[in-house]
Amino acid sequence: MSDVHEQLYRIAESQAGYFTAAQAVEAGMDRATLRHHARPPGRYERVQRGLYRLRHFPSSPHEHVVAAWLPLRRAGAVVSHASALDLYGITDIIPTDVHLSVSRAKRGLRPRAGVRVHTLERPLNASEVREVAGIDVTTPERALVDALEDGAQPEQIELGIRQALDRGLTTPRRLREVATGRSARVRAAIEDALARVPA
Repeated sequence: MSDVHEQLYRIAESQAGYFTAAQAVEAGMDRATLRHHARPPGRYERVQRGLYRLRHFPSSPHEHVVAAWLPLRRAGAVVSHASALDLYGITDIIPTDVHLSVSRAKRGLRPRAGVRVHTLERPLNASEVREVAGIDVTTPERALVDALEDGAQPEQIELGIRQALDRGLTTPRRLREVATGRSARVRAAIEDALARVPA
């Protein structure tokens, strides 16, 4: 049984100490054993239905994002908008909810407190998603454009663009590509921000 616990620890270690019941079963643990170890003072604590955390795992500044994303990961959820910007450390936007994007086919997900689900017309392709701290996140350029379209202040987006370009996280070309097909307001705001950023 200890190899199951070790395997579960390796899984949770890459997810800020969190794991799902499905991951525990895939690691070889039956649900009764999981429930047993989730009772105080067991190895795990139950966070919500189907989501557990290693009891003595150190906390991290973004574990609330992992806790919101992990149960919806199998539905194709990706951290996006202001939450993605926060994970990249660009802009000063402090999201009140965890923003997740899913394809329109998954729009019937049960509402969750502290989680804002955005449905997409088309699923994200692999080039629009990166892994940050073990979490699937939209690219910086996609997150900036999505946040702007969602109502973020243009000054915040300009700051994010400046920081993303300075850190080599994106390019003006990629920002323009993502803005293509968006509203005229969003395209103009991206162009205005890029014009003010030194080359």
